[in-house]
Amino acid sequence: MSKIAYVNGAYLPQRHAGVNVEDRGLQFGDGIYEVVHLYRGRFIDEDRHLDRLERSVAEIRMPMPMPRCALRMVLQEVARRNRLKDGLLYMQVTRGVARRDHAFPAGEVLPSLIVTIRGIPAYPADVEKWTGTAITHPDLRWARCDIKSVNLLPNVLARQAAREAGATEAILYDEASRMVREGAATSFWIVDANGVLRTRQLDNSILPGCTRGALLAELDAAGIAYSLGEYSLDELANAQEAFLTSATSFVKPILKVDGKDVGDGKVGPVTRRLFDIFSRHVHAGLGNAA
Repeated sequence: MSKIAYVNGAYLPQRHAGVNVEDRGLQFGDGIYEVVHLYRGRFIDEDRHLDRLERSVAEIRMPMPMPRCALRMVLQEVARRNRLKDGLLYMQVTRGVARRDHAFPAGEVLPSLIVTIRGIPAYPADVEKWTGTAITHPDLRWARCDIKSVNLLPNVLARQAAREAGATEAILYDEASRMVREGAATSFWIVDANGVLRTRQLDNSILPGCTRGALLAELDAAGIAYSLGEYSLDELANAQEAFLTSATSFVKPILKVDGKDVGDGKVGPVTRRLFDIFSRHVHAGLGNAA
């Protein structure tokens, strides 16, 4: 069966889908995207993702293409038409089609909306089989990384560097301060040399990860202590544990950074516990089907 995409009001085979050559997302990267995990027919942390989409759109002074209730219906319909219960759904909103000019188009231009979905493997059940490695990489991105923009060239180059090194992710750091920020497409966490669970505080230099936010809420509910703040490459090098979070990584242990073992090179007890906690979060409400 051909994949079905939603493009500006129409559901059509993805192989026939396209955008206008003067769409501002294509011409300028003038757009926002969002991705959400579909698990057994339910979008995980859907409201967090839609909240972030609306915030990012507002930050670049662009209207939403439709009200949230209508967008929810589109997302469900794309999943239904693709006959998927488990997948990753992508939304892209651009400023629309207008004559090429760097400034915003004069007059009213309707935003463009593209929604696609693809199947993914089953949710990981065994943390020991869900591990990865990382490299460190200078952060070459713009100054508003809190906006989930479609401008991802620095992220692409960082991820390619990781792939060429045989690693799962590139951990981005500020060259001047040598402070760790986040992964090229993930949030990053460590358990430091003193056993403190740490991740960077929210600011313009990192994306407010939805999985990060959901996990922090679970930590609060469980009474698990953590620290939000900067930490250095040296602190990362001496960490006991490290892991990634994202809509595609969930809670993913990182066993090596730059070829060096993190801690003893095995999945640590904190990461293992948080993997289990987030698994329960994902399975919540599914009853015996989980």
